[in-house]
Amino acid sequence: SIHSPFSCLIQHHTSQTIMPKDLLHPSAADERRKHKLKRLVQSPNSFFMDVRCPGCLSITTVFSHAQSVVVCGSCAVMLCQPTGGKARLTEGCSFRKKPE
Repeated sequence: SIHSPFSCLIQHHTSQTIMPKDLLHPSAADERRKHKLKRLVQSPNSFFMDVRCPGCLSITTVFSHAQSVVVCGSCAVMLCQPTGGKARLTEGCSFRKKPE
């Protein structure tokens, strides 16, 4: 066989290495853990939600990262209070994410 200085490069290039992770098909748990701009498809962490008041059972739409106190429109009960990130729901309040 002919030996050239590039023969080791050709052999190394054709050998296949197995990646420990599939980068094209990440799991849903891996995608949720990543920063919103580093995901395969960029998506925000925030969402709108319907919050049910524990007193009068009326539904109010609240932003997940609300920066002010949200009160019920009919009975004036506090539904959530702001934190540094996501808003904290008051005990007894139930919520569901609004469909996109």
